[in-house]
Amino acid sequence: MEVPEKFLKTVLVLGANSDVAKEAIKMYAKKQYFVLAASRSTDELHQFVQNNNLKEAVEVVYFDAIDFVSHASFYKSLSVAPHIVLYAAGYLKDNVEAMTDWQGCFRMMQVHYCGAVSIINIIVEDQQNNHLEQIIGLSSLSGVRGRKSNFLYGSTKSAFTQYLTGLRQYVAHRKIKVNVVVAGYIRSKMTQGLPLTESLMLEPAFIARAVVHAGNKKVLVPGIKWKIIYFILKILPEFLVAKLP
Repeated sequence: MEVPEKFLKTVLVLGANSDVAKEAIKMYAKKQYFVLAASRSTDELHQFVQNNNLKEAVEVVYFDAIDFVSHASFYKSLSVAPHIVLYAAGYLKDNVEAMTDWQGCFRMMQVHYCGAVSIINIIVEDQQNNHLEQIIGLSSLSGVRGRKSNFLYGSTKSAFTQYLTGLRQYVAHRKIKVNVVVAGYIRSKMTQGLPLTESLMLEPAFIARAVVHAGNKKVLVPGIKWKIIYFILKILPEFLVAKLP
């Protein structure tokens, strides 16, 4: 499978209906990359493609992160094998609700970790795709340390981050880069209505730039404030972490 003529590379965006993914798609298209935009929300994606004049650069495909048995056939059906893979699928359930709503809690696990592992393993083990060069995962600061206000969501992101860290070692001999984008609060559909600190909110386009320009960086934390928070969380003793919300 070859990249369509005139395009330099192909990018597979999984969870393409997220706000960050949509911004990344526009940026990849500007770089003359062909994008396979994969999501359950194909109608919304078709509208996005039309509104942004991206019909030539973007192919919309159906993908369900938690329909694990479909992942092999989904990947096999792609019109072209990717050079770059971005996993940006997300789902958020309030921690208090998730403590008693197992289906909601389990869905976070499925979307952020199980689904990611399922499809990325398939992609990585495709021996016929000899031009796979980069895998990027959109993770979260919530996965850095367990905190009482969001440890269920955070644990799923922590698992995803650890998977990507080990995957980086697994594919290192093939010169495949694996980047983890550890994001703070993003102004998006998923966080709309949540009582988050306004001064810490980041725009989807800002995160998307970090994704698209990840390069050789193993871990990226967009935003200077969030970089500081990230390093503090990494070294803070647990008795102090327990005092955080």
